[in-house]
This record gives sequence, structure tokens and C-alpha cells, in this order.
Amino acid sequence: MAEQARSIAAAWSPPDARPSWWLTAATFTAIAEDDELLDLAAAVPLDRLPPLVLSAAVKFHLDERGPARLAACYPRPGGVQPPPDEGFRPALRAFARSEAVALARLCREHRYQMNEVGRCLDVVPALAAVAAEDPRPLALVDLGTGAGLGLHLDRYHYTYRLPDGTESSAGDLGSPVQLSCIVRGGRRPPVPPRPPAVALRLGVDAEPLDLTDTTTARWLAACVPPEVDAVTRFAAAVEVARGHRAPSLRGDLVDMLPTVISELPPDVLLCLVDTYVHVFLPPERLTAFREAVAQIGQVRDVEWISVDPLVPLGSAATGTVQGLEVPPDWLRDNRDGGVFGVIGRVSIRNGVRRGAVLGRAHPGAAWLEWTAGP
Repeated sequence: MAEQARSIAAAWSPPDARPSWWLTAATFTAIAEDDELLDLAAAVPLDRLPPLVLSAAVKFHLDERGPARLAACYPRPGGVQPPPDEGFRPALRAFARSEAVALARLCREHRYQMNEVGRCLDVVPALAAVAAEDPRPLALVDLGTGAGLGLHLDRYHYTYRLPDGTESSAGDLGSPVQLSCIVRGGRRPPVPPRPPAVALRLGVDAEPLDLTDTTTARWLAACVPPEVDAVTRFAAAVEVARGHRAPSLRGDLVDMLPTVISELPPDVLLCLVDTYVHVFLPPERLTAFREAVAQIGQVRDVEWISVDPLVPLGSAATGTVQGLEVPPDWLRDNRDGGVFGVIGRVSIRNGVRRGAVLGRAHPGAAWLEWTAGP
């Protein structure tokens, strides 16, 4: 439990993170080290990511009846990141002690839902690579879509800050959702002025989320890392999703694939996208999903874009959810606690499968490292 919390802190707030990530690191470090918080987290099954569920429960309950002293440490959409405060951990510990019953109830009743719209920064270059090779209109199928924020990636604006000090941008400059990241390494991601056009969009989730429900929207907001840019882009993306309702299917990711296929016209290119979803599938379901994609590839062309941590999740990881090999130093980085998302692409054309790792990225969209060739 404590190791999981420390890994989350290290992934979101590594030594080179912007100062605005201090509260995220402080929250999960406290969960790893403070007895009151550890006891609450220990009551949550490990596969439900207890530190993340507890962090969301704290924020959710804090908005209802938390002390102003503690609430002031958290950023608000469109605001600024409050500066580091030595009083945060004592205040958090006291809140956990006084509200233990309510926090335990929230942890039992909810599951963690990370709708990080910033991960579209990782998906757009991958889709651009697909569109550069295939002129067919894209049918975007967002797997584990949650609130459906990823279904609107063509309605956002993107800025990629390159190592040489220049920038590449894409998308709608006037969009309320402004996404940006630092590009690490020596390669430029293939960012066109406009994201690839989406002809059809469809979400799939075991539990699609209704953003018109106030309590649901509040819980999703509580799941966002307490970093000002993250909470700001989430709030803006929620408004876009509310204004452009996209259909979602309820069901298991594997079992629903035949239904997904039946919904699509034959002249579109099926593009399956998942971000931080397949990493949480049990091994047998992940194998079943790979086999289902292979079967689809026997009857129509398909792309599968994945942004997921290495599997199995944790320091013993050996590869990607798509079965692709990664550089040995990435395995070392993962063992050292630096969890990141691997951007992978699997293409099936005329029944022939090929796959490639395109890059890796910060789980909260702070940086992107593109490794694929031009």
C-alpha cells in the first residue's frame, strides 16, 4: 500500500516536475507515511488503487465540509497553484482522523476514475501518424471512455514545447481546452496544424459517466490530481463534452467489440484508443482483448493506439499491454519508481499485424518523449 502511494507520488511529481505538482507529491507521500491515512487506504482492495481512491475521497469530502485551512491548499479551475505549505500534512492528518467514517464510506462506494484529458497530447501524434499513411476517415472508438473527454480530441488546442525552445501547435486555437506539454528527447512528434478529422466517435465503458449528474461530476473532479493546470483543463473539457454529446456503449471492453464493429460503416478506418485502461485488465482479459483485435483484423483494417504503463503494473513490469518490446532502460526507469505511459500502435492491414512503440509520456501530461522515426 505504502509502496503504491510512493510510486504514484514519484510518477506525477518526479524531481524535475514543475513546482505546481508539490501538492500531489505531498498528498501521496502522506498516504504512504501517516498512520491515519494508511489505515483508511488499507481497507480498500489493492486492485482498486487505494491511494488514488482515498485522495479523491479526501478532496470530495473536503469540498462539502472541510476546514478552510486545508481547502486553501487546493487549486481551483482557472486559478493559481497555492504555494507549498508546511501545515498541509498536519491538517490532512487531522481531517482524516476526524472524518474517518465518512472517508471510509466514500472509498467503499466509489472507484477511482481518472479522466485526464491531457493524455490527448499523447494520442494526437499517434493518430497523425495513422492519418499520414491512410486517407480514410477515422472512426474513433474510445475504450474505457469514462466521461467521454477523449472523444473530443479534435475540439482541443495543443502546444508541444520543443527542446530547442520552439513550439508546435495543433487544433482549435480558440478552444476552451488548451493542452500543452514539454517534449523531451531528440525527436519531434508528428504534429499537424489540425488533428486528424474524426468522422465518427463512440465510447465504450463498463460504467459510462453522466456529466449532467452533479455528484458524478464532483467525484470526477475530485479524482483529478490537485495541480492547477490539471483541474483547469478538466473543468474546460467537461463543458465541451456537455456541449457535444457523444454516444457511449455500456459493457465489457472485450465483449462489446462485435457490437462496436456492427455500428461502423465499412468505409471508415476503425481506430481503437485507450489511455490507462488496459493496464488494469486481468492477464486473461488482456489476452482476450488482443485476440479479439486480431480477429477483427481478419475482416477489416484496424488501428489500436494505447497509452498505458508497462505490465504487470509495478516494478516487475516486462512489456506493454500490446505485447511490444521497449528499450531496456525504460524497464530500469520503471523499476526505479518512475511510472509512465507507453505510447504504442498496433496496425492490422489485410490481416497482417505490425506494431511499434512510438514514445512514452508523463501520466499527467507534463512531458512527452517521442521515439518513433519520421
